[in-house]
This record gives sequence, structure tokens and C-alpha cells, in this order.
Amino acid sequence: MARPTGELFDLGYQHYDGPREGRMRARKAVFADGFRTTLGLGRGSGAKVLPFLLFGAAMAPAVILALIASLSDGQLEVPGHSLYYQIVSTVLLIFAAIIAPELLCPDRRNGVISLYLVRPLTITDYVAARWLAFFAITLLLVYSGQIVLLAGLILSAADPFEYIQDNWLDIPRILAAGFLLAAFITTLPLAISAFTDRRAIAAALVIGLFVISAAASGILTECDGHQTDGRIDGQCEPITGDAGKWFALVDVSRVPTNVNQMIFDVQDEDEDRRIIEDLPKIVPIGWYVILTGGLASILLWRYRRITA
Repeated sequence: MARPTGELFDLGYQHYDGPREGRMRARKAVFADGFRTTLGLGRGSGAKVLPFLLFGAAMAPAVILALIASLSDGQLEVPGHSLYYQIVSTVLLIFAAIIAPELLCPDRRNGVISLYLVRPLTITDYVAARWLAFFAITLLLVYSGQIVLLAGLILSAADPFEYIQDNWLDIPRILAAGFLLAAFITTLPLAISAFTDRRAIAAALVIGLFVISAAASGILTECDGHQTDGRIDGQCEPITGDAGKWFALVDVSRVPTNVNQMIFDVQDEDEDRRIIEDLPKIVPIGWYVILTGGLASILLWRYRRITA
């Protein structure tokens, strides 16, 4: 009768004696992975094309404006920092709509969330790390263009030191408005991406929201056709009357722009949208806080339900 036999293999398993970095190390790893994913690093060349094209599109207005300022020797009036934010916000919205779903959708579709949570990591840590990764990239885009534009305006001035003395308040305004713009553009697409595991669907929903809300706001604040040239005393009277200034808030893409204009204390270039300035300043500010904070809460609530 044959006896059962067995073999013993020494695989060299050893007790781990290295540093145990714990929860913070896991947070950093998720953040770093999100940062690299946003830029397409560690993947094929095709994944890097779109982020860098959008980065170039965001920088192009600042470079062009800086060149105009330097070549004109101050003879031409170059649009300021507030208008740059309005111009670049469209590019940033497209960037966020396309890239942000990449941070969340694949993890849920491939069932990776449970593997993350095996580590000393909570779902709040995961969401916060993903949010911060995309926020860091967006903030980098926002500030890079403003730095280029500011440098162009300073160097093109007849007396750069006098220009800095006269316009030094632009620096804290740039920082504050850029931070608020980046926070909003980061939060909205990530919140929408939490409800689908398909990147294309998430991108379509984000872009659709911007387009539909802008169209609805434009219709509700359109000038009354019965007015002469659609104006009264040079100002637009909406077809919705006095309520038009409230309907102007419907345009989601202009939520951070409204706050941006108050920070820089400038008027909207579009006369048809100046009616929002008739509202108390606390209203656009409160709408920004409610929308951004509400979307962040929805994002966290959704992920807590997924992993419950």
C-alpha cells in the first residue's frame, strides 16, 4: 500500500520588519494614482494626448494676451485677469467633463473599490484623495495661465514696479477666484460620475448639463421682443420680467464666473447677463456655496451607499 507523500518548499517567507506607514500612506497612494491618471501617465501615448491638448488650450489665451501686451508696448488695452478666467472656464469645463470620469468610473466598473478598502483606507479617504488629485491638476491649469498673463502685463508696462504697486491686489484676487473656479469644476463632474460606471455617459451628462442649463437661462433671460431693439434705457428687460435676474442663476457654467466678477469688481461683458448684478451679492455667493457643497455631499453620500 502506497503511503501519501508530500513535499515542503522553503519559499523564503520572512516577517516584515520595515516601516508601517498606515492610513496616510494609502491616502497618498490613491492621490498619486489619481494625479497620474488625470495626466495619462503610466499608460499609452494616446491617453496623454487629450490632457496635454486641453492644457495647451487653457494656456493659449494667456500666452496670446501676454504676447499682445508685450508687442504693443502698452498701447493696446489687454483683457485682464477676470476676463481670462471667463475665457478659460469653457476649456476647463470640457477638460473636467472628459477627464474626471476616468478617476471614478473604471474603479467601480472593474470592482476595484473593494480592493482599496482592504487597505487601512475608508471610503471618505478614497473620495477625498480622488477629489484632491483632480483639484490639484485643475488648480495648476488655472494658475499657470494667470502667471503667464501677469508676467506679460508686468513686463510690458512702462514701469514694471509701478504696475505692481498699482495692481498688487490682483494677486490675492487671482488666487481666490482661481481656487473657487477649480473647486467647482472639480466637484461637479466627479459628483455626476458617481452615478454611472461608463466614462462616455458621465462626460455626456456633464456637457449636456452645461449646454441645457445655458440654453434654458438664455431663453428665460432673453430680451422682450416687444421692446424697441429689445432694450429699455440701454438695458435688457427679460421676457420673464423681474424674475429674469433669478433665472440667470440657472446657467450652471456661470456659477463660478458670477463670483469671479465680484472678486475682481468688474461687470459682465455680456450685457444680456448683467441682470444678475441686480441681485444682492450674497445670492450668487450663496448659490455657489450651496451648489458646490451640495454636489460634494452627494458625491460622498453616493460612495457611502455603494460600499454600505
